[in-house]
Amino acid sequence: MFKLTGSRLERAQKSKQFKNGRFANTSGRQPMMGGPSAKMMADFFFGGKKRNPRGPLPVENPVEVWKTPPQSGLRVTWMGHSTLLIEIDGVRILTDPVFGDYASPVSFAGRKRFHPPPVRIAELPPVDIVIQSHDHYDHLCKPSIRELAKMRVPFVTSLGVGARLEQFGVDPSRITELDWWETHTIKNDISLTATPAQHFSGRSLRDRNATLWSSWVIASPRRKIFFSADTGLTNELAEIGQRLGPFDLTMLEIGASNPAWADIHLGPVNAMSAFEMLGRGTFLPIHWGTFDLALHKWDEPVETLLGIAEGNGTRVITPPPGRAIEPSAVAEVTPWWRSVR
Repeated sequence: MFKLTGSRLERAQKSKQFKNGRFANTSGRQPMMGGPSAKMMADFFFGGKKRNPRGPLPVENPVEVWKTPPQSGLRVTWMGHSTLLIEIDGVRILTDPVFGDYASPVSFAGRKRFHPPPVRIAELPPVDIVIQSHDHYDHLCKPSIRELAKMRVPFVTSLGVGARLEQFGVDPSRITELDWWETHTIKNDISLTATPAQHFSGRSLRDRNATLWSSWVIASPRRKIFFSADTGLTNELAEIGQRLGPFDLTMLEIGASNPAWADIHLGPVNAMSAFEMLGRGTFLPIHWGTFDLALHKWDEPVETLLGIAEGNGTRVITPPPGRAIEPSAVAEVTPWWRSVR
């Protein structure tokens, strides 16, 4: 059974989020508080074909674009789900690296991704640091971590998740663990701040909430970015906006949503509310279009989001997987997913 020990346990015990031996949301919310119905579980495990794309998704290779620095100082490449390469004022940051085929306990079965990764890890440009938001399988991929560990890339992560990274081969000296509102500063005066999220953690039924989960604010002297990772709608998002915003780019999860677990995943409607709470700006939807992790059709979240955005004037950018974009230079939505229907 996984559990924190030693200095990690001591740090956890000092956290306001650590209660009765486990981490907890400030609100007390838990995943699926009412419990799933038998019909819902059957649909989840056996209804996947009707939710998947009907053909291959367009995936672009960004390697050539990466060879030149972004003219604006900010460039983002969405690899799918919550994996992004962020280039900000001379620093490259990789978020929640999942380059494996499956988001599951094993590397050969489970929920297979809809599209291949735009690049292999070996094709990435030099990465300055990895943000590991939490330890769920669709965010923490063991084969990907093992490969990055061999490259000695440093990691910044939530309290306790460093123990997972060590198990997968990351040198302890390359790991920085943060509690909410703590900040780690790297080169070029880039700061990475772990901020509140309403979610949960665990990689089995026996280690629920043994580690912390976080959203993240990336800031340079010139600009700020918000990366939600996984979260439900919480008033703490407004506090993040007030304390650390406004943001030049806000990346919020919209997929893998369902009313049964709305407390711990935003979905497109609550994502728009979260965007408003954070102070608006430019919205890049993430956590959709790569894995079948809910009961909705694969492109339903983005279509719902665009419908809302058209009504309230929100600037949404939707690059296909692998397209390296400079947000300030993107003029309009690219509905690339409609070609796959």
